[in-house]
Amino acid sequence: MDYEITVAELKRLRDRGGEFTLLDVREPWEFQTAQIGGSKHVPMGDVPSRFQQELDPEDHIVVVCHHGVRSMNVTAWLRQQGFEKTQSLRGGIDRWSREIDPSVPLY
Repeated sequence: MDYEITVAELKRLRDRGGEFTLLDVREPWEFQTAQIGGSKHVPMGDVPSRFQQELDPEDHIVVVCHHGVRSMNVTAWLRQQGFEKTQSLRGGIDRWSREIDPSVPLY
């Protein structure tokens, strides 16, 4: 499985009802400003202390941040912890807003 998933691939996955966890690792103010519906919010700094209780290593996890840098770092870290089906959303919520859902605010 690739380390990244495009916004178009994520949209197709959602549209066909695919099973996955959308993990938003942005700060609380960012999450309040804009979010993709159905996201689970765990700020990046909290992931190490919360991942074992809140995430399933068998799940397909798509990690999202603002532009894709933090989500790639979290993806790499989770994969090191055995979460092999984890992917980062390329371009983050910013690209999602621009290419898929313009109702999600840009910031």
